[in-house]
Amino acid sequence: MYYPIAIEVGDEQHAYSVVVPDLPGCFSAGDTFDEAVANAREAIEGHLESLSEHGDPIPTATAIEQHLNNDDYAGSVWAAVEIDMTPYLGKSHKINVTLPDLLIKRIDTTVSKQSDVYQSRSGFLARAALHELERSS
Repeated sequence: MYYPIAIEVGDEQHAYSVVVPDLPGCFSAGDTFDEAVANAREAIEGHLESLSEHGDPIPTATAIEQHLNNDDYAGSVWAAVEIDMTPYLGKSHKINVTLPDLLIKRIDTTVSKQSDVYQSRSGFLARAALHELERSS
């Protein structure tokens, strides 16, 4: 899921400040633009972890376009931070899924080529399911 972030550009005396509009109370900063974005990822992950630990719902990210006309972010530079949502969705459960052989082979090939992204067949299927759920929302 991509969370939009509003970045207020810093200068020699001020850091770049970051706000995550879809996660009230989630903000960060950095001395450079790249540092601000990296710190935003950490802030988002920490915020989601806290929500998950308390059993609170995880807010869905909205499109940047939905925030562009908000006066609170006037003059901000926009970016989006991709977050793997699976760690924040609760306990895993084993299920039985039936898929065609060729589809399984394609999934397994993709997972083996991008094991740092998917880690397993289950990780791939979880990301695919989240993608479809976001798309249909």
